[in-house]
Amino acid sequence: MQANAPRFMNENQAHIPEKTSPYINLERADWKKLNGQISYPISQEDLSSLNALNEPLTLEEIQDIYFPLSHLLNLHVAQARALHQGVGAFLKDPSRKLPYIIGIAGSVAAGKSTTARVLQKVLSMGPDKPQVDLVTTDGFLYPNRVLENRGILNRKGYPESYDTRSLMEFLAAIKSGKEVVEAPQYSHLIYDVLPKQVQVIRRPDILILEGINVLQVNTRRSYRGPKIFVSDYFDFSIYVHAQEKHLEDWYVNRFLSLQNIAFNQPDSYFRKYADLSETEARATASRIWNEINRPNLIENILPTRFRANLILEKGKYHRTRKISIRKL
Repeated sequence: MQANAPRFMNENQAHIPEKTSPYINLERADWKKLNGQISYPISQEDLSSLNALNEPLTLEEIQDIYFPLSHLLNLHVAQARALHQGVGAFLKDPSRKLPYIIGIAGSVAAGKSTTARVLQKVLSMGPDKPQVDLVTTDGFLYPNRVLENRGILNRKGYPESYDTRSLMEFLAAIKSGKEVVEAPQYSHLIYDVLPKQVQVIRRPDILILEGINVLQVNTRRSYRGPKIFVSDYFDFSIYVHAQEKHLEDWYVNRFLSLQNIAFNQPDSYFRKYADLSETEARATASRIWNEINRPNLIENILPTRFRANLILEKGKYHRTRKISIRKL
């Protein structure tokens, strides 16, 4: 490692003493005991549709981790609605309820997308059968042509690669109660935003916004006006965490799997990697991780970890081993 290279914050450096920590830390065995109410039938078909490439998802994981999490979130949603009604009555403003927004952050390959999909499924099975929509921030990346013109295509996923103004306008429209809001779509196959293709959002009960930098606070810009951040629109936020060695392994293994699937498709942006040998593919994936994803993790993503209301910490095999909940 170079002398001036950024260092990853290890577990000891990131540790906050229990007495002064703003979090309540629970091991998996203690966490799963907290849920005494939420239990839904999850079929094998459901499990298959929620699974991600190289990221095993078991029924046990859903029952032990996501059922209690759904229970906790239902409590938060109910309290938010009660507060909205109370304040509305106080202001004599009988406006309708607004979507409850949950933000999910974490590193590339940490399993954010799976967490978001499972939460969407489990929350939508609640007693009131709420409408739960899921939006990823990938659609708010600048198109490749813009990134190329700015010389930052190799920094895709960094804060400056996002059209933050459009993302903020989207969230403002959601929180203002607008009937129909559109979110741009992204294709991982062509590695670009899809022109003229949008996801239509129609006043959901709950909106999940998933993205690597959604908790990031960029204070480096010289703008002197009021500063509003993406997370200001969140009612609840989750950070999916894992040790760096696991993240790199998961990223490399996913790269190898994609090499035999998506990379072989004619329209794939990564077609150039399809014919690499396994040794070459591993070396390429490790290089991409260390040149792009690791620095982004260290500089922009990991520092936002303790801004989350809840941290899901995963072990070597994607199995959640600890949950940290911010104290009220």
